Amino acid sequence: MRQQILNLFTTPRDMSWEDILLNIVLAAVLGFFIFLSYAISHRGTIYSRKFNASLVILAVLTGTVMTVIGNNIALSLGMVGALSIVRFRTAIKDSRDTVYIFWSIIVGICCGVGDYAVACIGSAVTFTVILLLGCIKSDNRMLLIIRAHRSKQEPIKAQVYKLFRAKATLRVENTTEDTVELIYEITQKLLRRAEQTTPDIPGSIYSLGSIDYVNLVMQNDEVSN
Repeated sequence: MRQQILNLFTTPRDMSWEDILLNIVLAAVLGFFIFLSYAISHRGTIYSRKFNASLVILAVLTGTVMTVIGNNIALSLGMVGALSIVRFRTAIKDSRDTVYIFWSIIVGICCGVGDYAVACIGSAVTFTVILLLGCIKSDNRMLLIIRAHRSKQEPIKAQVYKLFRAKATLRVENTTEDTVELIYEITQKLLRRAEQTTPDIPGSIYSLGSIDYVNLVMQNDEVSN
């Protein structure tokens, strides 16, 4: 019994050079598939080729580590301990990037343990689900910011109501003794629809008079440093 326990912790999995090479190469191939998938599905304003390339490298490294670990529990515990002291401070600007990071890691794990079918089928299904659920669509919203003399507060509200057919949401209303600032949230689809009837939306608001500025700002949920 004692010898069996020692073997469990000390005996590595026997693998030929062909098996090792196949694990790492297939992890690289599927990593390139993730690379292409990210490039195709990305619709944000900031596309990082370095991040996309790192997905391929991450899949290869994970596959290499899993190949080394095999069924050696002692080595796996040591690897977990070593990785637990590493702190990553890189901010993820898009929540969808986290999905691709986990995808690369899982592909590397599957290839490292020799589950090639799971890695291939899982990658195909994952990319299909991303497309079907519309994850490639941008979740950006537009903010319409208007600053004017306070006497124009009601005319501005009436004009915005007319332009966007009551579908613009008033989020902020800042007032001073002399000025008012209104911030409306609108969708890109709503803005395009309004531009079909009124191509110059800022001009239609400036025509009210006593308008300091009219700004259109794109807003999203990404967090950057």
